[in-house]
Amino acid sequence: MRCFAPAGAVNSAAAAAAATLFFSPRNNKFISRKKRNCGFSAKLSNNNDPLLQSAINGASLRFQETQKPDPLFVDPYAGCFVTECNDVQRDIIDEYSSSASHYCLATKFIDDKLLDTMTKRDELRQVVLFTDGMDTRPYRLKWPNSTVMFDVSTEQVYITAAQKLKDVGAKVPRRCLLVHVPSDCSDISESLYRKGFDGNRPSIWALQGIPMMTLENLKDIMVLVSSLATKESIFVGELPAWLVETESVVKGLEHPDTVNWMDKFFRSNGFRVNVIEYNEVAENLSRDPPSGDSKNILFVAEQLRLSDSQMESWRAQFQRVEEEGDEDGFED
Repeated sequence: MRCFAPAGAVNSAAAAAAATLFFSPRNNKFISRKKRNCGFSAKLSNNNDPLLQSAINGASLRFQETQKPDPLFVDPYAGCFVTECNDVQRDIIDEYSSSASHYCLATKFIDDKLLDTMTKRDELRQVVLFTDGMDTRPYRLKWPNSTVMFDVSTEQVYITAAQKLKDVGAKVPRRCLLVHVPSDCSDISESLYRKGFDGNRPSIWALQGIPMMTLENLKDIMVLVSSLATKESIFVGELPAWLVETESVVKGLEHPDTVNWMDKFFRSNGFRVNVIEYNEVAENLSRDPPSGDSKNILFVAEQLRLSDSQMESWRAQFQRVEEEGDEDGFED
C-alpha cells in the first residue's frame, strides 16, 4: 500500500526564509505567510516540515478550545505542541475562525463516537487512528481496559510529538496499549498485522488530520480499512471536501452531489455511510451552528463485508468440513 504523504515529498527550501509555512484549513493547502499572531505560528524544527506545521495548527485549535470557559472538550496536552506563545488562546486569526469551529465540532463528535461505540460493544478493543501525528486521543480519552490503539501517521511528526508528550508526563490509560504505524511505510496493512492487529476481531477506525494530497490517497485508505475491518466495524472521521470536488470536475459536473458521491464511494468499498452535518452536531451539543461552509465532510460508516481474515477463516473452515465429509464418505 502506498504512503499517503511522505515528508520528503514537500520541498521546504523556499520556505526557509522569513516566511512561515501554514496549512490553511480553508483552502486545504500549504501557504506561506509572514509570521504573525503566535497562536498559529509556532516555530518549526526539522527544516520547516509543512506536515509538522499542519499538526501544530491542529493542536493550536484544540488548545484554544480547551481554554474556553465552556469547552467542547478538554485536551490537556495540546499546549505542549504550541511553543513561544504566552496567550495563544486570544490570538485567533480570522481566516481560521470558521474552520476552527468545524474542526472542534468534528473532534468532539469523533471522540464521542469512539467511546460510545466501544462502551456498547464489549468485544471491541481495537482502535485505528489515521492522524497528523499529534493526536492526543490515546492519552486524553477514557479508554476501556485492554484497548489497543494503532496510530497511523507520518513517522517524523509522531516521534517529535511523542517526545513532547513524554516530557510533560502524558501516559495512555493503564491496561491499554498505543502502537505507532508509519503512514509512509511500504505496506501499512502488513505493519498493522505485524504490530498486533487482528483481522478476525472487530475494530473501530477514525480519520482526522492525516495528510491526503490526492484522491488516490483516500482510495488507498478505503482499500486498507475495507480489507482489515471485520463486518459491522465502524469507520468515523472527516475528509477534505475538495476530494469530492476534484472528481466532479473530472466528470464535468458543475454542482457536486456530496451525499451521492460519498454513498457510491463507500458502498464500492463495502461500507454503508452517513454524512453528518456540522450544524446537526452543534445542535446536539446545544451550541450555535458554525459560521461559513465547512471544507471537510464528516461521516460515519459501517462495514458490510467480511474482512480478508474473516474470509480466510471461513474458507479454511469450509475446506475442513469438505475434507471431513470426504473422509466419512470413504469409510462408508
